[in-house]
Amino acid sequence: MKLKLDVSEMAEEFFEDSKLLGIVAKVKDYQFCWQLNQRFRFRFRLNNDIEIQLSKKQRNYFFPIYQYPEPNSSLIHYLYNNHHDGEYLLPEFKHLDFLWLVKGDVIDQVALQEIIQSIRSISAVQLVTELTNEKIKHKDHLIF
Repeated sequence: MKLKLDVSEMAEEFFEDSKLLGIVAKVKDYQFCWQLNQRFRFRFRLNNDIEIQLSKKQRNYFFPIYQYPEPNSSLIHYLYNNHHDGEYLLPEFKHLDFLWLVKGDVIDQVALQEIIQSIRSISAVQLVTELTNEKIKHKDHLIF
């Protein structure tokens, strides 16, 4: 008998009060983070402790996550690389290069729109879109 862990409740809790953006930008993750840090005066840093590892086709795939906790706030920004060596963190969004998750507190729609507009103003960025929870089939892949 094979038991399967039900992560739906964990996923619901993880994504509570969060916003997820999908970004198309044909640049390396570290270059994109540098551009974001310049544009927003953020300090995105690679956090190896929360890197996502997926096992598919008897291989391991690693998806780095960059993190920026806002000072004097409980909001934390996470930037996921959506692909590694031909595999995708969210296969339903293969066209997206990066996923930007904002969580830890409620972010108002005006602040979110300001972030979206600022990301769009980066020359390497081709698309920024807000992803709703209903559209995400593999939410569990984003949980660290």
